[in-house]
Parts: sequence; C-alpha cells; structure tokens
Amino acid sequence: MTKIWKSVAVALTAGLCSGLPAYAQGVDQLVQLDVLDGGKSTNGTYQGALRLTLADGWKTYWRAPGDAGIPPQFNWSGSSNVGDVAITWPAPLVFDQNGLQSIGYQDQLVLPVEITPRNPAKPVRLRGEMDLGVCKDVCVPGRLDFDHTLDANAGRNPTIAAALAQRPFSEREAGVAGATCHLKPTADGMQIEAHITMPSAGGDEVAVIEPGNPTLWASQSDTDRRGDTLVARSEVISASGGPFALDRSEVRITVLGANHAVDILGCSAG
Repeated sequence: MTKIWKSVAVALTAGLCSGLPAYAQGVDQLVQLDVLDGGKSTNGTYQGALRLTLADGWKTYWRAPGDAGIPPQFNWSGSSNVGDVAITWPAPLVFDQNGLQSIGYQDQLVLPVEITPRNPAKPVRLRGEMDLGVCKDVCVPGRLDFDHTLDANAGRNPTIAAALAQRPFSEREAGVAGATCHLKPTADGMQIEAHITMPSAGGDEVAVIEPGNPTLWASQSDTDRRGDTLVARSEVISASGGPFALDRSEVRITVLGANHAVDILGCSAG
C-alpha cells in the first residue's frame, strides 16, 4: 500500500471511529454560504465571491486539500448567462490533522469569482452547488446550494478586494529564478522531485505539488531548503492504477511560507 493510500485509510478510519456523533449535524449547520457582489468591470466581467462562514473551531479545504482533506467541487450548471467562471484562491493555511497534513481555511473563506457573461447585455444569475468538507475533530462532507443574481451596479467590495490581495505571489513577484522537475519511476507510479530557485517565503516552507491532470494524485511532499533552492519530493499515482505520462508543463507547485505563498506554473526537465 502506498503512502497516499495509507494516509487516506487512516483519515477515513479516524473519521469513522471518532466521528459518529458529529454526523448528526449537517454541513449547513456548520457553515453558511453567501454570494457577494463586486459589480461589473469596464471589460464586461462581473466580480463576485462565495463567502463561507464556519462554525467556531471548524475549517474547510483548499483545491489541493492534503492527505487528510476533502477537495471542494463546484457545479455552476443551474446558472444563467454564465460563459466562464475564474476562481482566485486566497493563500491557504497548513494544518496537522490526526498526524496528517491538511491544507485549507478556518473561520471564514472568501473565494473571489470572476464571471464572463455569454451576453453582456443580459443579467447574470449564479445558481449551483458546492460540495465540500468541513472538519474539526472529524470531517463532515456535504453540499451547499446558492442562487443569486449579480448586481452589475454594485461598487467595489472591500471584502472581495481583501481576499484578492491574499492570493499567492506570481513567480515574478516572488523572485523565482527557475523550477525544474526530475522524474523517476516508483513501484506504484512516479516520483517527482522539484528544485525551485527562489528566496525564502518565510519559516518552514511547504510545497504542494499538483500534477495538473485530474486522473493523477500527488502525495504530501517532503520539502527542504538548500540555500537558495527549495526541494520538494512527492509520489504521483494514477486513479486507475495503470501507467501514465506526466506533463511537466501542467505541473503546478504552490509554496506556502510564513510570509507569503508562491504560485509556480510548470517546470522544466532541468
């Protein structure tokens, strides 16, 4: 059994053994979802946000939630006049959960969304569902509905602006000089070792590796710094259990530090 599947088994076992009383509460009793308005921009897109307000002590998860988390999923299919939805994820926090690493948010998550309408002359209605997990001592999965017609005349929303300001730095902003990925086969898949030349992001840095392919899964990385180079190692496996190819240009690496986070898109063979 790989490290990834061991981690999943431990997380599920911990939830099942200690979490039965908590499942009496539905996710809608533990988190409130609101849609915020940020108005219509000069280029015709709408700025909005999904705001999740969590019950005291509960947290929810980032798009790559770690070995102990539940990744959020969105269904926008009930919406009207929505051509494209672009999500900006604020930099998340790293938690220790039953000895496993999870990545997400506590207290509140404001998730900015930029909507491109199909028809600029018509109103935009956001209607859909968000599947998510919220965790404290146990994890509770659930689904929240939303339905809101965006206000094109709404002014600048400071809550959305603050969430946008919390996004990870780009490679240029963080002073990333280069990122290479070395690949080698393992018994269950492939090891990826990333070497990132960049100034420290502060404190004990954690690098999260996303393969860029939804059928592939990367384990929690081992991260260490060697001077001006951050090194992160992870094992990637396929959901089917079969062989696969890993496209370095699709790999996404997020470095989470005490001072800021850094978003790195793609890496070279080195």
